[in-house]
Parts: sequence; structure tokens; C-alpha cells
Amino acid sequence: MGPVLAGVLQLLALMAALALVHRPLGDHMAKVYSSDKHWRVERWIYKGIGADPDTEMRWPAYLRGVLAFSAVGVLFLYLLQRVQGVLPGSLGFASIDPDQAFNTAASFVSNTNWQSYYGEQAMGHVVQTGGLAVQNFVSAAVGIAVAVALVRGFARSRTDELGNFWADMVRGVVRVLVPLSVVAAIVLVACGAIQNFSGIHEVGQFTGGTQQWNGGAVASQEAIKEIGTNGGGYFNANSAHPFENPTPFTNLFEIFLLLVIPFSLTRTFGVMVGSIKQGYAILATMATIWVGFIALMMWTEFAHHGPAFEIAGGAMEGKEQRIGVGASSIFAVSTTLTSTGAVNSFHSSFTGLGGGITMLGMQLGEIAPGGTGSGLYGMLIMAIIAVFIAGLMVGRTPEYLGKKIGTREIKFAACYILITPALVLVFTAAAMALPTPGNSMTNSGAHGFSEILYAYTSASNNNGSAFAGLNADTQWFNSTLGIAMLLGRFLPMVFVLALAGSLAEQKPVPATAGTLRTEKPLFTGLLVGAILIITGLTYFPALALGPLAEGLAS
Repeated sequence: MGPVLAGVLQLLALMAALALVHRPLGDHMAKVYSSDKHWRVERWIYKGIGADPDTEMRWPAYLRGVLAFSAVGVLFLYLLQRVQGVLPGSLGFASIDPDQAFNTAASFVSNTNWQSYYGEQAMGHVVQTGGLAVQNFVSAAVGIAVAVALVRGFARSRTDELGNFWADMVRGVVRVLVPLSVVAAIVLVACGAIQNFSGIHEVGQFTGGTQQWNGGAVASQEAIKEIGTNGGGYFNANSAHPFENPTPFTNLFEIFLLLVIPFSLTRTFGVMVGSIKQGYAILATMATIWVGFIALMMWTEFAHHGPAFEIAGGAMEGKEQRIGVGASSIFAVSTTLTSTGAVNSFHSSFTGLGGGITMLGMQLGEIAPGGTGSGLYGMLIMAIIAVFIAGLMVGRTPEYLGKKIGTREIKFAACYILITPALVLVFTAAAMALPTPGNSMTNSGAHGFSEILYAYTSASNNNGSAFAGLNADTQWFNSTLGIAMLLGRFLPMVFVLALAGSLAEQKPVPATAGTLRTEKPLFTGLLVGAILIITGLTYFPALALGPLAEGLAS
């Protein structure tokens, strides 16, 4: 079997698996966030944190809950890293430096999981399991909660209430993320991923000495890393490491895990707003972009230039032989079109155009299908923009799901889509203009610029993957990337929740003959076009200086 055919067959198997679980998981999540009953363990948690899960919140109160909970998470994780040296189970590792501790705390709380350290050489069992893994669960649950609040904004009328943040967050962890992670961890252990709390031990005999490895609760953290679209690896090689991703099957299984909730949330959206077809329209938009990007990536990586590429079956530099070009291409596109950031290959070693595709995937806003929750609310924001554009074309007040998109709503949507590009471009320009940040670039010219652009694109979009050619463990990058991650996560949530509150206050508008049918393929095409055009107009100059220049020159 040729490598191209193998890649296509893996893609088809992945699509079939996602289609199989789409309905049951989507319906389950709709029931979770619509239920008025609380499990006993959830009541214990509410009592422990002093929250009343039955109190409905207006959007400012919901936002305060998100920000307060996340701020406590940043502080706790920062302090945990700063005292690691005196904790049991630290494996002898020293406490983390202040700038790196801030960067890591901001990274995991914002669901970015950018890592400027070597996981197996810096973090002990307590920080890995009690700090980083915990944030993998709760940061993902926060993203889903915000998405559900926006969906309620569409579904409810003549009210200023969006639900209860604490109930939504706890239910997301207890009823969705934990059960899925337990099953996924068992599968990974059965397939060879490690799960232990062993110390550092020497393995093998090599020229010049032995090699040291430490164990860890890897399979369980790998499961929530993918399911929660987190991406932070237990080891520096991330999902290219055989302890995290031992076989081609686990590689495909991990891609499935990082896509399953974002794609299934479109079903949840359709159920909660009372129109399954609307959910299918959003799903079709996500799937069209995802499949299109995979096709482009496979084309760039399998396009041979010279006998070396022909013998290897594609651009194999930076890719695992046991995984191959096709599966690496699917993984790279899936991880950058979601907010996962896990990698099974070095994106810096992709062809020039292939590296550009990974960047463009993040610059779309990671909405195809996007992160856990963030992908859905990002796509719904783009749907509002598309409806507004359609309204301008026909001279009619735009409507979406029975709600008028007026001046207030479009301002919130516009602010949302402007925040992330501003962060990416301003920080990239500052890093290129100042003399010190440039010293961290491994390469010069277009590829060196791509390293900087990719880093801030990844941080501001809460992705977390790296181009693997940039030394980001400096005070400048630890500080600025940490700030970009926090602003890129929580500023958009302000406008999402404000928009949700504005929509919930409206009375429903009955559909007429002039209403745009947003469940039809025509709207899906309009939405795909709007996403690509807006992103292209925003980022094309920067992409032209980096990956496009490199790709056209090769």
C-alpha cells in the first residue's frame, strides 16, 4: 500500500468514527447542560466552593465567575511550580523560575498549553498530575461553559439570564470530560502508553553512556490533553514520543479524541436551539474547511522535489517513520484547526507551504472544528458576521436563529474577531523590531520570521503548538507569550458573553419569505467564504513575508 493511499484510508476511518459518535455524544452534552438535577458528587463540589448551582446569572456575573476561577487557577499553578523543589514526588527537579512559572500557569489555565521547558526534565509528578492535568480538565470545561452560555443566548428570549457558570463548569468536568478521559486512558494503556509514578531510571547502552527516562501518569494526561484540546505533552517530544503515542493506531485514536467534542458540540447546539439542521450547517462548514486543509497539507507534503523525497515517500524530515507523512499531515491540520497544540512531528520541518497551512489554520480562529467550546462560539461569531454581510447585500436587517443582528450585536462580534489578529501582529512586530528577541531564532530570513509569527499566532489563539525552531525560554518570550495567551483567551470571552446577554434579552423574530435560510448549503458556502476572506485580508501580508516567501522560493 502506498503512503498516499494509507493517508487517505486513515482519513476516511477517522471521519467514520467521528460520524458514529456525533449524535450520541452531542445529545448527551445537550442533556447535561439542560438538566436541572445535580449529582451527589457535584453537590459536594458546590458545597466545597460555596456556590449555589441553582442561581441563574446575567452575563456580567457569568463573566466574573469565569475570570475569578481562572485567576485563582493561574495563582495556584504559579505557586505550585515555585515550590516544586520542596514537594514530594518532585523527582529531584528544582523549582521553576518566575518567568517560566508565569508562562506555564498562563498557558495551562488559558487552555493553550504552550511549553517552553522540557517536560521530562523540569516537572515532577506533583506538578504534572496535581497542577497541569487538573488545569487540562477545568480549562476545557470553562470553554464549553462559555459556548453553552452563547447557545442559551440564542435559545432564550426576553430574559437576561444565561445559566450558572459553576454548574456548567462542574458538569462539564464530571459528566463529560472525566468519563471520556477514563475510557481513553484505558485504551492508551492497552496500546502501550505508560501509566505509573516511577522515578528516573537509566535505559540502554549508547555510545558515550546511558540514557535517563522518568515515568509518569502519561496515559491519563494524554487522554485529557487531547479530549480537552489542551496539547501539553508529558515529554518534550509530545505526541511524537513513543511513551505518549506508541503506534499508528494510537496516533489515529488521539486525532479522534481531539476532534470528537468540538465536532459533537454542533449537535449539542442544534438540539439546544431547537433546530438540528442549524447544527448540521455549522458542522458542514467546519468539516469543509478541515477536509480542505488536510487535502492541501497532504499535497504539499507528498509533492516530491528530488530523489531523496521520492525514496522517502514524501517530506519525512521531522516526522516519525512509524507514523508517516499522511498521518502526520492529518494530525498537524487537526491540532492547529483546533486549539489542541499537540504535535506528532516538527512543524518547522514541514515544507514551506505546509508550515503556512498550520499557521493559517490557527489564524482562522481555530473554528474548524476549534477547541472544546471555543470552536463553537468562534464559529457562531463568524456566522453572525456572515449573516450581517448577507443583510448588507440585500438591504435587509440581518437575522440569525430568530434574533436580529443589530448595531450592538455586530459591534460585539467585530471586537471579537479583531482581538486575536491585533495580538498576533503587534507582538510579532515588536519581537522583530527589538534586537534581543531575534537572538532566539534558529534560522534567518523568511523561515526565521515564520518562527516568530508562529509563536505569537499559537499563543494568541490559545493553540500551544510550536514551530520547533525558536528558543522561547527567555524572559521576553515567557512574559509576552504569557500575556498574549491570557488576553487571547479571556478578552474574546468578554464579548462572547456580552453578545449572549444581548441576544437573550431579545424577543424572537418570526421567519418570513425574506429571512436568510441559515440551515441551507448556500449559507454554508457563504460562511466558508467569509471566514477565508476575512482571515486572508488580515494575515496575508504577514504570511507573504514568511511561509509563502519560503514556499515559493523552494
